[in-house]
Amino acid sequence: MYVSSLAIYLGLAASPALSQQIFDVWTTTWDRTQLFTYQNLLPNPVNFVAPSSSGRADISIDDGTYYQIMVGVGASLTDSAAFVLSDLKNQNPANYWSLMYTLFDPTDGVKAAGLSYLRVPLGASDFSANVYNFNDADGDVELRSFDINKAPWYLFSIIKDIQGINPYLKVHLLPWSPPGWMKDSGTMKGGSLNSDYVGVYANYLLKSLQGFQSHGIYAHAISVQNEPEHSDETYPSTYMRATQEAKVGAALRALMDDNGFSDVRIVGYEHNWDDAGDHPVQLMEDAASAFAGVAFHCYEGDVAQQDAFRHSFPNKEVYLTECTGIYGSDWWSDIKASLIFIGSVNRGSSTALMWNLALDGNGSPKLPGTASCGTPCRAVVTVNSDGSYDFNQEFYAMAHTSKAILPRDLDGPFGRRIEATVDDGLASNLQVTAYVTGRSNSSEYRRYSLVVLNWDDKKDNGTWDARSVEGTIGFRGLRATYTFPVGVTTLWWYAQ
Repeated sequence: MYVSSLAIYLGLAASPALSQQIFDVWTTTWDRTQLFTYQNLLPNPVNFVAPSSSGRADISIDDGTYYQIMVGVGASLTDSAAFVLSDLKNQNPANYWSLMYTLFDPTDGVKAAGLSYLRVPLGASDFSANVYNFNDADGDVELRSFDINKAPWYLFSIIKDIQGINPYLKVHLLPWSPPGWMKDSGTMKGGSLNSDYVGVYANYLLKSLQGFQSHGIYAHAISVQNEPEHSDETYPSTYMRATQEAKVGAALRALMDDNGFSDVRIVGYEHNWDDAGDHPVQLMEDAASAFAGVAFHCYEGDVAQQDAFRHSFPNKEVYLTECTGIYGSDWWSDIKASLIFIGSVNRGSSTALMWNLALDGNGSPKLPGTASCGTPCRAVVTVNSDGSYDFNQEFYAMAHTSKAILPRDLDGPFGRRIEATVDDGLASNLQVTAYVTGRSNSSEYRRYSLVVLNWDDKKDNGTWDARSVEGTIGFRGLRATYTFPVGVTTLWWYAQ
């Protein structure tokens, strides 16, 4: 094991630190010897002390420079995910509740991820038992036949269970397709929204919000269309130009404002990074007042392309709402690929979400006949036929960021990203994000969290050469020394 030395300097402009100590550390290592493992460093915490020498730091964090307030980390509760979880609840209730608390419990200090953001399809997706929507009465422009209970009962049941565990849960609703009779294709599988139905479709989305509210589920956000640049004849999907999405969004915004949903966000785009400078930019140019921001998926392009939108509209919100692993890949490589939980956040995302929350070991069930996920998609959790379950690699990457941003106090604020930079000498091996979490009582010390991905793991002849990094963490003129193993580390301390 090779150990290199670095200086991690958190150059804060505030007053000197007063007795800061690192007690709490969460670790996931590349070789899986530690998996989101908690360590309380009592009785030997890592102390911040006066530095013995000066010099340029390798990592600098400035809590005088604030960025986005985090909204949450999570995944999508598709019909399939809800079915698999509901089946587990029936088969093995003890395992079900153990799993759900590990996923969603936000209690400070417990070994749980505290996932707090749930994306829920409106109607069928490629992970549903069948194709359905909430109003399939051809030509019913007044939507008299609208019925939210066309969605499977277990979808609402699982959401209610999660709400009972995590009071901070935010739900983001979005359709894969309008009803087929509103489209030029006459089917939910592919095609485009008929322009004559823009207003009707906006009302359909309003009724969807109202329908979920009737089940005690008040949405944080809604999107107009999932992946509007993709039309597929094998599952619900819709091609929608930015100009049309803008018209639907503007009509929906007016309806929401007039019907008690003025505080619910409309999030646009919901597609890949590779078109970040076009469709979402045009969407804002056409209807900026309707949309709170836009959401990205990870399947085409790269995370740096988020900047094309963010620099054009710096005051709009950015979300990362979908990414998935696939079966047959390398565990540690997948952890590194989950850099979205650092890289996307460092480029302005206030959320970081994976695709399916739960599936079986075959990446199923899927919509019969769908061509999506040709290589089976891997969920955050695999639920096995014997009533057991396994956390997949994405869970651990998610948990480290989620733990760093959760409120410290009941009904307290979520973490806010603060400035973090890595010196050029380590930028290829070390990725860092830092947060500060306020307190319900302003006199209480704030929590400072550091999430570090150490991927200094040179691969030679098919084997990893993992290199731990011993570093000094500088904070308000003081420094503490900590050794980061290859993997992901979350640690925190408190200061005013």
